[in-house]
Amino acid sequence: MYTAHTDRYADMPYRRTGRSGLKLPALSLGLWHNFGPDRPAETQRAILRRAFDLGVTHFDLANNYGPPPGAAESALGDALKADFAPYRDELVISTKAGYLMWPGPYGEWGSRKYLLSSLDQSLARMGLDHVDIFYSHRPDPETPFEETMGALHSAVQQGKALYVGVSNYSPEETREAARILGELGTPLLIHQPRYSMLDRRPEDGLLDTLDELQIGSIAYSPLEQGLLTSRYLDGIPEGSRAASDSPFLSADTVTEDLVEQLRALAEIAEARGQSLAQMALAWVLRGGRVTSALIGASSTQQLEDSVTATRALDFDQEELARIDAIIKR
Repeated sequence: MYTAHTDRYADMPYRRTGRSGLKLPALSLGLWHNFGPDRPAETQRAILRRAFDLGVTHFDLANNYGPPPGAAESALGDALKADFAPYRDELVISTKAGYLMWPGPYGEWGSRKYLLSSLDQSLARMGLDHVDIFYSHRPDPETPFEETMGALHSAVQQGKALYVGVSNYSPEETREAARILGELGTPLLIHQPRYSMLDRRPEDGLLDTLDELQIGSIAYSPLEQGLLTSRYLDGIPEGSRAASDSPFLSADTVTEDLVEQLRALAEIAEARGQSLAQMALAWVLRGGRVTSALIGASSTQQLEDSVTATRALDFDQEELARIDAIIKR
C-alpha cells in the first residue's frame, strides 16, 4: 500500500493561478506521452507516486492522450484507485476535449454535444465524479464561442468540473472566451499555451492578455519535445523522438544551426549549475508570469532531474541577454 512522503510539500514552490484561490505546483506532470499500454503499468504508477512525493500535485491529461486515445486517463484511473484514493483532495486533475477522439461529426472540436459527452467518458475512464480543471483544447472556427464556453460553464454547474480553461487560443480568442465565461459566472481560470525558449509566441500578446485579465497559465512543451535537453547536443541519437516516426518532432528540425544553439545554451546552463533541461524549465518559469510548466517523464530519474530545476528559477540580466542572443528572437 502506497503511503505518500510526509515532507512532500517542503520544497516545491506553489503559485496562485490568476486571481483564483487555486495554487499549482511550479512543475506539473503531463501524461501526454508515456502513459499507454506500451509502457509497464508499474513504471507508470511509480512515476505518479514519485511525482506526488516531490510535491507535484497536478496531473494534466486530455481525452486523446495515450496512445491509443483514452489510455492515459485509464492508466491514471488505475493509479488513483490503487495508490491515490486517500489523497484525491490533495490532487489537481485536469483533462481536455477538442481534438479527434471518436469517428463521425460529434467526435472533435467545440460543440456542446462533443465537449460534455467527452467529459463524461473521461470521468468514467478515471473513475472520478469530477475533474478539477476542464479545458477546451482548441478553438473551433465553426462553432460559436457562446456554445463552447456555455458547455464549459455547464460542466461546472453540473458539478463535473471545479474550474475551466482553454488551450491553444490566440490572445483575441482568449479575451472573448473570458468575456463570455465571465458573463455566465464561471471565470476563465487558466490558459495552456505552447511555450519554450524555442517557441516564444506567447510573448506576442498572449502573456500580456493573461496578465491584464488575471488568468493563470501553464506551459506545455517547455522542453520542445526533448530538443532542450542534452539528447541532441551531438545531433540525432538512435532511439530519440527525432529518429522515430513521431509526428511531433522530425529529423529535419535538428539542423546544424539548431545544434549549435543548443550547445551554446548548454554552456550557460552549466555555468548556472544546471542541465540544459533544468535551465529551460527555469526560463519558462522566470519572473512568475507563468503559473506552472508541464513536464513529461519516462522514468522516476527523469522526473527527479526535472524537479531539481525549481531550486534555481532566477536569472540575471546578463544570462537573459545571452539566451536571447543565442536563440535570435
